Amino acid sequence: MLPAPGENLADRFLTAAERAPDRLALIVAGEDPVRLTYADLRARVALTATALHERGVGPGDRVGVLLANGNEHLESMLGAFLLRAIPVNLGLRDTGDELRAVLDASDTRLVVHEPDLAPPGRAGLARGRDYEAALRAAGDPPVVTDRSGADEYILFTGGTTGRPKGVRWRHADLYLGALAAVGTPTAPDRAVRCLPASPFAHGTGQWMALTTLLRGGTVVCRRDRSFEPEAVLDTVDAESVSFLAIVGDAFALPIVEVLEACPGRWSLSSLTTVLSGGALLSAPVKRRLLALLPTLLVVDGFGASETGGHGRMISVAGAVPDGPPRFAIDEQTAVLDDDHRPLVPGDGRVGWLARRGPIPLGYLDDQASPVSFPVVDGVRWALSGDRATHDADGSIVVLGRGTSTISTGGHKVHAEEVEGCLRSHPAVRDAVVVGVPDERFGERVTAVVAPSPDAEPTLASVQDHCADRLAPYKLPRRLVLVDAVQRSPAGKPDYAWARRVAGA
Repeated sequence: MLPAPGENLADRFLTAAERAPDRLALIVAGEDPVRLTYADLRARVALTATALHERGVGPGDRVGVLLANGNEHLESMLGAFLLRAIPVNLGLRDTGDELRAVLDASDTRLVVHEPDLAPPGRAGLARGRDYEAALRAAGDPPVVTDRSGADEYILFTGGTTGRPKGVRWRHADLYLGALAAVGTPTAPDRAVRCLPASPFAHGTGQWMALTTLLRGGTVVCRRDRSFEPEAVLDTVDAESVSFLAIVGDAFALPIVEVLEACPGRWSLSSLTTVLSGGALLSAPVKRRLLALLPTLLVVDGFGASETGGHGRMISVAGAVPDGPPRFAIDEQTAVLDDDHRPLVPGDGRVGWLARRGPIPLGYLDDQASPVSFPVVDGVRWALSGDRATHDADGSIVVLGRGTSTISTGGHKVHAEEVEGCLRSHPAVRDAVVVGVPDERFGERVTAVVAPSPDAEPTLASVQDHCADRLAPYKLPRRLVLVDAVQRSPAGKPDYAWARRVAGA
């Protein structure tokens, strides 16, 4: 059965705008500041849709969005939704070849882009004077009457492979399976102010921004192309942000370090919740954050572009456990064996984390869909590629992405488990763990570590530190020190880079 028209993302936005037209929908802080009410944003979205339509965009067409966070990014997405077109997320740091690969795979018709990032081989509309002139010149809006929850949405994700894959969702499934699952609690009389600190071009930032708008909250953002912790904290105070969305240690650690270095500079009295998704937020960093802000609620949301939201883990000051992350889940999430059948909770076996119900249609090219979206006994599952166990109390323990699993001496070592232990070492600022070829054991566990500013770890010290928490075969056998651990703009570790560094 097809979803109802009211489950369309554009229609949900229009409904939110009708309910609170005078409420602030969007605040763009820093360079080129902007403040738009829901009525303002609705009017600009309609003009953007008209401008796209006048440039040949219609239902089913793909519109590339190559923009920093800001009003134009959200206007382009929502304007495409109004036309029943499909926005395509493009990374600001992608090279010409990388961009061309996504543009070709998605068959993108037109790209709305930053002035200095003209898309290769595609028609473009540049942010700034060209974009604003197009909105001023827009004529009568097109009539689109057949929007529904079955309209498509695409999110390109690199995952751990670095090769972008377009994940196809229906609007209704995305809302129920992803946006509602990580949503911000917005009451009719008090709008949450949410600052997604990661790029809107990536799932965590984009989903948090959409969730906030569709629920009548206020999105706060900055146009910065890189994460600047001081600027983010300045914005939290200046705009009374209550909900900060980040991506794991890559965002949390710099925040903690500037807070520790500048005591009293920020009050952060408005901030009630920090939500982390997309990468690991380690227990040591979480403890440091909660020691600085003891009234804070820290929420780890676990999910993937291919699955939506799996579950969440809530931490408060004085109650941050060690060990792999453990998430409370709903009845739609399970751990499957290699035959894609649910494991019995509490049996201790390691399986594949999966979700059913409102999940994607598959990948854009469908080549990997049978593997990632198998159908077993009439039930269609979405697999994120993560390994996990299902405990007797119903919670899941996430061990890490299968592609980052290390096979050593017949044992399976999950990189994220070792990384979490390493990050609690006082001389370790950041760490990525990979396997390097070994004649005897197949692979050797290797830690690529960025030291703390005032200390330098040794292999013996990290082995001693982890010995009480990890089995002997999981301990790093080699230590490589680097100035900084390389991560994607969304904060995810670059395992391909780490393997090259470790191999060298």
